[in-house]
Amino acid sequence: MALLQHAHLAHTRDTEDAAALLAALDCLRSAITIFDADGRLVHANAHLNYLFRSFPPHQTLVGHTYEDLIGLEIEGGEIAASALAGGAKPFIARRLRQLKKHEFAPLDVPLSGHRVVEIKARRDQSGRTVLLWTDVTAARAQMARLQEAVTLSAEAFAFFDADDKLILANELYAHLCGVKSLDQLMGKTFPEIAAQGAYSGRIVLDETPEKWLERRFKSHRDTAGATTIRTSTGEAYLVRDRASPSGGRVMIFTDITDKVRAETALAEQEHALADANAQAEKQQSYLADLAQRLDQTSASVNSAKTTLLRTMGHELKTPLNAILGFSELMATLADNMTPAQIREYAGLVHQGGDNLLKIINQIMDLTKISAGRYDLRLTPMDAGGVLWMMREIFLARSAARGIEIDAGGCPVGLMIQADEAVFTAMMHALMENAVSFTTGNRITLSVSANEEGITVTVEDNGDGVGAEDLARILEPFEHAGRGEGAHHTKGAGLGLTLIKAFAELHGGTLELDSRPGEGFRATVTFPPAAA
Repeated sequence: MALLQHAHLAHTRDTEDAAALLAALDCLRSAITIFDADGRLVHANAHLNYLFRSFPPHQTLVGHTYEDLIGLEIEGGEIAASALAGGAKPFIARRLRQLKKHEFAPLDVPLSGHRVVEIKARRDQSGRTVLLWTDVTAARAQMARLQEAVTLSAEAFAFFDADDKLILANELYAHLCGVKSLDQLMGKTFPEIAAQGAYSGRIVLDETPEKWLERRFKSHRDTAGATTIRTSTGEAYLVRDRASPSGGRVMIFTDITDKVRAETALAEQEHALADANAQAEKQQSYLADLAQRLDQTSASVNSAKTTLLRTMGHELKTPLNAILGFSELMATLADNMTPAQIREYAGLVHQGGDNLLKIINQIMDLTKISAGRYDLRLTPMDAGGVLWMMREIFLARSAARGIEIDAGGCPVGLMIQADEAVFTAMMHALMENAVSFTTGNRITLSVSANEEGITVTVEDNGDGVGAEDLARILEPFEHAGRGEGAHHTKGAGLGLTLIKAFAELHGGTLELDSRPGEGFRATVTFPPAAA
C-alpha cells in the first residue's frame, strides 16, 4: 500500500512538473510546436497565436499535421504574396522538406505585413519533431539595410563569418577579385579567394605568391591590420582588415590610385631631398680622401682620378643645380603655383636627388667591396623568378620604345646561392642598360645550368659595341663608344663595374660578348644553391 502511495505521489509530481514546464513555454517570445512520430501536433505554446493572429486557439490545433498548419497560414492570409508567387504547392513542399532527417538549416518564411519568421526544426531519436518559430523581422531588416549600404558603398567591402567564409560583399569587391559575378565568391573562404588572386596574376606581387600569401594570412589573423595591394590593371587599394565582435572579419578596400595630393608629394620629395643632401655632405670627406689616394698611385690610376673628378664635377653639379634651382623656384612662387606645377617641380627635384644618391651609393659599394667590408646575406633564390619579375617591371618602359622582352628561357626552379637584394639590383641594372641603350627591338632573358653553376643572361639585338670598347666599359667611369672623360649623359659609368665586383664577391663571374651589328650579351654565373 505504501508503495502504491509513493508511486501515486511520484506520478502526481511528474504531472505537475510537466504542466509547469508547458506553462513556462507559454512565457517564451518564440513559438514552439511539438509533433509526434506520426507527424501530429501534441503541443503548441501561446506565442503561436501571437505570430499568426488568424489561427484558432493553439490548444485546439493539437492533432493537426504540419501541413495542416501551413494550410491555415495560407488561408488566413498570413503568408506574403511574394512567397506564394510560384504557387501554394511548391511553397508547402519547400516547408515540408525541412522536416526530413538531417535537415538542420533554418528557413526564413516571409509573412504579410513585411514580417519574417525563422523556423528551426529538429527531430529526436523517438521520431518527435520540435519546431522553433522566431520573429526575425527586425534582424532581417537590419541585414537588408546593411546589404543596401554595402551595395551603394563607393569602396569595395567584404565580410567573412567566424568560419572565414564570405557572407556579404559588393560588386566592387567582385571586380577587385577579377570575377564577373559576386555569386562566384559567396561561400568561399578567405584563403581560397586570396590564393585565387595571387596565382591568377590579378594582384601585382614583388615576391613569390607563396611568400605574399604567408604575409597576407598573418595580417588577416591579427586583430587589426592594413596593407596596400596593386592590381594588374594599375589600381592601388588600401586594405583595412579588422576582426568583428562576432568572430568574423570585415575588410574595406579604399581606392588610393588617384588620391595622392600635391602637398603630400611635395613633402615626400622635400624629405628625399634632405636625405640626399645629408648623404652628399657625408661623402665630402670621403671624396677628398679618395682624390688624395688616387693622386699617389701610378699614372693609370692618376688618369682614373682625373676621370673621377671630372665625372663627379658633372654628375654631382648637374643634379645639385637642378635641386637648388627648382627648390628656390618653388619657395619663391609657392603661393601662385598650381598642384600640377608643384608635382612637376617636386618630381624634378626628386629625380636630381635620386641620381645624386645613386652615384654616391655605387661609389660606397665599390669602396666596401675593395676594402673587403661588404657582407653578403646568402640565401637560396629562384633566378628565373627574379628575371620574370624584371620583365614585368620594365615591360611598360620597353613597350614605349618598341622593344619586346622575351623571358621564355627562364624556367622556374633553378636556385642560386646569393644575396637577394644584391642579385635583384644586379639584374635591375642589366635590364636598365639593355632597355636604355639598345638600338634593337628585342631583349632576351635566359637562365641555365652548367658545370660552372647557374648562368643568367641578358641579351639584346642592337648595334653592339666594338672589341676595343668591350674590355674598357668594365672599368669605372667608362661608357661604350665614348672616350675617357666624355659626356656622361647616361650615368657615371659604374654599373657594369659594380655588377662584375658583386659577381666575383659571390664566387661567380661576369662575361660580356658583343660585336658591331650583332647585339650585346651580359652573362653572370652564380654558384648553385645547396641541395
